[in-house]
Amino acid sequence: MKKNKNTQEKEAVLLLDDGRLFKGTVFGAIGESIGEVCFNTGMTGYQEILTDPSYAKQMVTMTAPHIGNYGINSEDVESEKIQVAGFIIKEESFIPSNWRSEMSLAEYLKKQNVVGIKNIDTRALTKHIRDNGAMNGVISSKTDNIDELASKLNDTPPMEGLDLAKIVSTKKIYQWSEKGRYKIAAIDFGIKKNILRLLESFDCSVMVFPAKTKAHEILSYDPDGVFLSNGPGDPAAVRYGIETIKNLLGIKPIFGICLGHQLLALALGAKTFKLKFGHRGINHPVKNINLGTIEITSQNHGFAVDLDSLPKNILSTHINLNDNTSAGIECTEYPAFSVQYHPESSPGPHDSRYLFKKFIGMMDAEKN
Repeated sequence: MKKNKNTQEKEAVLLLDDGRLFKGTVFGAIGESIGEVCFNTGMTGYQEILTDPSYAKQMVTMTAPHIGNYGINSEDVESEKIQVAGFIIKEESFIPSNWRSEMSLAEYLKKQNVVGIKNIDTRALTKHIRDNGAMNGVISSKTDNIDELASKLNDTPPMEGLDLAKIVSTKKIYQWSEKGRYKIAAIDFGIKKNILRLLESFDCSVMVFPAKTKAHEILSYDPDGVFLSNGPGDPAAVRYGIETIKNLLGIKPIFGICLGHQLLALALGAKTFKLKFGHRGINHPVKNINLGTIEITSQNHGFAVDLDSLPKNILSTHINLNDNTSAGIECTEYPAFSVQYHPESSPGPHDSRYLFKKFIGMMDAEKN
């Protein structure tokens, strides 16, 4: 592909599954990448978004127009590498301004060979996704042959039915923190580091288990509680996780977030469905039904629990005020609860960190 005459930057294209085409320039590595195109409404937190395993096989569009202002540092990562399939922005900040910055965002993408595109109308792209739903797309700076790119898209499966948790999960058990009053078994479906940091800050020793770990292996650790992490893909496809949770119910207190929320609901007999374009951002309002209070939450998910499918032993505890979908449940029969958002708030507000205290209280009740 040629260089843009005005900017002297190499051209790139984004082709959507329905044929919509966006032309821009290279951002990050030169190459080609395919994934589900979605959008995040956060004005900040791009480094945490890039390294969040919940974004596996997705290409994230940032709706804020100017991205990269404060650069990249080695501390604010949520996993060991960039997890997104591609990154889409309007305008790049060429000179990051922050005392913690170690490199620019573009350098970070190049270093990890992540393909991106910039200088496109992200507002038009976001509106298109809102109107037509999240869909697969391909970013290419290798070719602008639409027929060739469309053929590759046709061979790419949709997000429904994909089990991605097994791809991003740890492959072996590891100890995150050894000292603590409470022993936590965290099942890694795509866990973020700040979740582990917060559990540690609440006096928990944390052992992290792969997504496919059986219930008896977790119980052999004799934890005080089980944490179900966030993660990517279709929850209904994570059958092994659902089975493990079923075998843990009533034995140990359980706290789930995001994908963990959906898996807990499925284990209890509820159903899930794919949202039209998902919830991704750091400013989503959620109502705590029990307290009558509003929390501003950080969210990243493309599926939701079907409220109409909740069995009698599940209470709806939180509701997303943007579209009235499920944002939290609690089981009346077993010590188990979950929320459809990120209480570890990385990035995002700290309104929901009380949920970790609730988990601690549940474990205390079981001990006594």
